[in-house]
Order: sequence, then structure tokens, then C-alpha cells
Amino acid sequence: MTAPPPVRPPEPATDETRGTTPRQRPPSRLLAPLRQTGQLFALALAVGRAVFRRPFQVREFIEQFWFVAGVTILPAALVSIPFGAVIALQVGSLTEQLGAQSFTGGASVLAVIQQASPLIVALLIAGAAGSAICADLGSRKIREELDAMEVMGVSPIQRLVVPRVLATMFVAVLLNGLVSVVGTLGGYFFNVILQDGTPGAYLASFSALAQLPDLYIGELKALIFGFIAGIVAAYRGLNPRGGPKGVGDAVNQSVVITFMLLFAVNMILTAIYLQIVPPKGG
Repeated sequence: MTAPPPVRPPEPATDETRGTTPRQRPPSRLLAPLRQTGQLFALALAVGRAVFRRPFQVREFIEQFWFVAGVTILPAALVSIPFGAVIALQVGSLTEQLGAQSFTGGASVLAVIQQASPLIVALLIAGAAGSAICADLGSRKIREELDAMEVMGVSPIQRLVVPRVLATMFVAVLLNGLVSVVGTLGGYFFNVILQDGTPGAYLASFSALAQLPDLYIGELKALIFGFIAGIVAAYRGLNPRGGPKGVGDAVNQSVVITFMLLFAVNMILTAIYLQIVPPKGG
């Protein structure tokens, strides 16, 4: 009699034998920042498209505009005074060492209008209004209000995100003008009073160095910075993790991410502006 053939153990079932698709491996942690960056840009594009859709949420926009303006006007005005004074004092000290005291006014005002004013406005909007927007959207998300809106056929982006982003943009543009004026007056006062400058030389140097595109780039920066602050706050608010604690973490992350993006974008815009627009008299 011959020995029976050895019995092979059954092969483990695979995705192909089950008739299902192969399992997808979890994405690497190194790809997580890239995925989140792509989602952030996707949200920005979705907001840009939803701006032109109807119906536009006029009441929500007015409420958010009033809220953002209310929490940022007074801090922006108070911060711009010492900021303009510090710039005027530092520039005045440098020009005195170089023997060019007559250009103190123009240099300090250009620094306030082009650099300081848009950044002050954007940082305050991101810290005060952006954190509130992120917390509001995050609390709605963990209470499943946004999911209920989608079930009813209402777009949360068009209903909630678009009015908030537009409010931060318009308030940033208006506050930029206020901060520029207050910062310029503060620099004028400290230069004339503390550094024994003359009012005529201060104003003459400003008119000799400044030009209208300097104001345009300041307003453009404020508009872009307001958009970035609103988009980042909305993105982190729409994607909280871990319940109420995750909402608090999302608020902190939104402020930090906005600050990093603002300084990077400011450097790029400044470099482009200096290459395109020649200096006055150059």
C-alpha cells in the first residue's frame, strides 16, 4: 500500500480570494503635512468658488464683520502707536549716525505703511478674530451641526465659511488704513518731540521718498493676509480632533500656522514689489 499524499494546510484567505479590493496601507506620517496643505488649498478654492454663488449670506456677513471689527479696532490702534514710535526712534538714530536726519520721516513712514501696518492688522485678526472663528466652527463640528447642514442640503462653506473669510478680508483692509495713520502720527510725534526733529523736514522727506504704489502694496498685503487668517481659522475649525480638547488645540494651531504663513507671504510680496516698482527718483 502506498502512503497517502501529505495534506497541505489551507492557504490563508487573501483580498483577491475574498473578491474584495486590496487593503490600502495607512499613509506615512511624512505625507500628513502635504495632505493637510492640499486640503487647505482645496478649502481656499472652494471658498473662492462659493463667493459667487447665490444666495449670499448678507446677514451673517454683517454680523461677522461687526464682530471682527469690534474685537480688533481698539487693540490695533493701541499697538500701532508704540510700534510707529519704535520704528521712528530706531530709524532716527540710524539716520543721525549716517548724517541723514532729513530722511527720517520718509524712511519711518514707509516702514510703517509697507511692512508694519499690514502685519499688525493680520496678527491681531488672526489672534483675536481668527481664534474665535476657529472655536465657533470647531464647536459646531463636534456637535455635528455641520453634518446636519450637509444632510439638509446646506453647504457649510457657503453658509458659514464664506461670510467669515470675507469679513476678515474687509476688516483687514479698513484697519490697515487706520493703523497706517495712527502709526505715522505716533512716529511723527516721537521724532519731533524726543529727537528734536523738525516737522517740515519730516513731511518733506516723506513726500520725497513715498509714492502711491506704497499705499497700494500695503492694502494688497492686508487683503491677502486677511484671507489667509480667515482660511486657516476655518480649516482648523472644520477639522478638530479629540472632542472639546481638540477644539482648543485647533485654535492654538490656527494662530501659529497663520503667523508662519503671514511672514512667509510677506517676504514674497515684498521681494516681488521691490523688483516690479522702482523706488521714487530711481
